[in-house]
Amino acid sequence: MRPQQGTISKGVDWGLFWILLALSTIGLLAIFAATYKEGDPIIASWIGFKTDYSKQFYFFLFSLLIGFVVLLADSKFFPATANLGYALGIMFLFLVFPFHSRIKGTESIIRIGAFNFQPAEFVKIFVALALAKYLSLPELDFRQTRSQLRAAVLVLFPALLCILQSETGLALVYTSFFLVMYREGLPASIPVIVIAAVILVVTSILVPPNLLAILLTAAALIVLYALRRSFKRHRGLFTTIVLIWVIAVGVQRFVVPFLFKSVLQKHQVERIYDLFGKDNPYRQASDSARAAVDQKKKETGTSYNVRQSKIAIGSGRFLGKGLLSATQTRYDFVPEQRTDFIFCTVGEGFGFVGSLLLLGLYLLLLMRTVTIAERQRSTFSRAYAYGVMAVIFFHVVVNIGMTIGLMPVIGIPLPFISYGGTSLVTFSLLIFILMRLDADRKMVLR
Repeated sequence: MRPQQGTISKGVDWGLFWILLALSTIGLLAIFAATYKEGDPIIASWIGFKTDYSKQFYFFLFSLLIGFVVLLADSKFFPATANLGYALGIMFLFLVFPFHSRIKGTESIIRIGAFNFQPAEFVKIFVALALAKYLSLPELDFRQTRSQLRAAVLVLFPALLCILQSETGLALVYTSFFLVMYREGLPASIPVIVIAAVILVVTSILVPPNLLAILLTAAALIVLYALRRSFKRHRGLFTTIVLIWVIAVGVQRFVVPFLFKSVLQKHQVERIYDLFGKDNPYRQASDSARAAVDQKKKETGTSYNVRQSKIAIGSGRFLGKGLLSATQTRYDFVPEQRTDFIFCTVGEGFGFVGSLLLLGLYLLLLMRTVTIAERQRSTFSRAYAYGVMAVIFFHVVVNIGMTIGLMPVIGIPLPFISYGGTSLVTFSLLIFILMRLDADRKMVLR
């Protein structure tokens, strides 16, 4: 029997809510630990809306308020308004261009009084719903290339707008929606091609261009020579190998340089090369000044954040230094320690045990989301659930990876933990909408 609307359904998975509450609490404590100033009255600083942690606390209360409003809504509201919401989200992204404020290198933020609103963060909700709506169309045959291209455009168009707003990090987050498409029938060859392209780009960074071209050519010739006796029977295979060689060499010689010179920003290219311990060959500096640039880079450059982050995490040891006893993060040795690098605040303050607990909560959240996705009767609800899982998974892996030096620093928040009202409200809404849809999981929504 369908639950009565206007009440919070008994079918709601409250386990998701408690995980959300636990993660948000850890986030508030981490922001407090990183920004609290000695001597400030603790209670007054929490309720005064003047400190970062007090602002985050009020944003958390606001998230709960609108979250419970979502739980009172009719589940049919979300598929019915998905396309309208997507159009509204694209409009928000276009409004950024005339009304943005340039903050820390990004042009994706609109300042409204004392508040900063980042549409690129919030639009992830609309994209998740719109993609789920498209994939649930009764007449859709997702095995067709045309259908797959339409879904790709649906996801990549807001990503392109993010790139134009100097927000490459959030643009990459939108690629996580391809995991949803893969679950709904995208050929396995697509992820293989993407992984191969990433490997080729990384290899292009690690290996000198001329040497890599020679190695790729030699590998192709060896394969062709090994298959020479079956040429007449497998001409198509020979053609495929030659085509792969042409594409690989073309990507290595032309696409990668174009990517680093014309698409990515200078500081992003620096961060990528720092990750692999390589000098950036695209840096604009004369030979006489290169030594001075390299020295400055070692002292204050893009790798400084990661080095200080790893020092902070390592200094936390097993049990941590305590909530307000950390030194690296309490005294601003780690830049952006309340936002992008907040995981090092957790690592230093709560140690290996606290970090493991946080990772365990994320793992529990992801596993619970997948479980919820697979028990849905509706393609819309299942696709949306996988969209939520994909976005959170991408954020967690990349954010924590960059704080420990395993990923380039691309500047995306840690879900529910990093300071930022837009981010907290976005992730909370993603979860509350999932809870609402799951409560009516026996319905077929379109």
